[in-house]
Amino acid sequence: MRIAIQGEPGSFSHEAALKAHPQATILPCALSAEVFAAVCEGAVDAAVIPIENSLAGSVLEHYDLLLAHDVAVESEWLLRIRHNLIGVPGTSLERIRQAYSHPVALAQCRRFFVEHPEIEAVAYYDTAGSVKQLTELRETSVAAVASAQAASHYGGEILLSGIEDNPENYTRFFLIRTRSQVAADAHPDKVSLAFAVENRPGSLVEALQVFAGMRTNITRLESRPVPGRPWEYVFYADYQLAQPATADVVLNMLPKHCSMVRELGRYRAATGV
Repeated sequence: MRIAIQGEPGSFSHEAALKAHPQATILPCALSAEVFAAVCEGAVDAAVIPIENSLAGSVLEHYDLLLAHDVAVESEWLLRIRHNLIGVPGTSLERIRQAYSHPVALAQCRRFFVEHPEIEAVAYYDTAGSVKQLTELRETSVAAVASAQAASHYGGEILLSGIEDNPENYTRFFLIRTRSQVAADAHPDKVSLAFAVENRPGSLVEALQVFAGMRTNITRLESRPVPGRPWEYVFYADYQLAQPATADVVLNMLPKHCSMVRELGRYRAATGV
């Protein structure tokens, strides 16, 4: 199975993809748009994308790309995010003066940098990419903050593990395919969809009452601006299913109150880490 990810080999997306499909061949892409293009053009069988982090919130770009492409969500799962301080082999914590990583990763390790004021946090485009750079430069005073997978992949040495501020740090990932290739789950219990309402009083309430009337529980609701149409929004919702047939009823009722409705996927909710 060929799976596209955004980021360098050894990234958390790489780790998540291998957790879902250990024998997969991974295609790293520099940009998220390239990931979706690889799926739609058939260069890969599927893609693994982060959609939400329990501390940093939603990956908003991926919501927009889900709506812009003919893809759907096949499954979801959670990955525990563990940040590690990684150096070149032979260095030590005492020698480190700079630590590179993605800004979100650095923000999740603030306490470490407060406790080690001699180490400067430096933003970089990718967690695994910072380890790749580190091992190429072979600089003993520079470190990276990334996953154990990245350290293993590039030959870095973990100087300190688990430096994140909050251990309850999880990222939710989607496995996406072209809509025609998604394998339907026989027992889905969760749905992701996008909808837009007219700009008039009560329109959003009317749409949400569809879910309430079906006694479905909305677990997430996110709004995103519509490009080129100021002050108009698309709403992204995740909701739970008690009965799989409920999804069809909701999908049929929403258009009465919405100017656009698109289901993004029916799947089983992630249950473990």
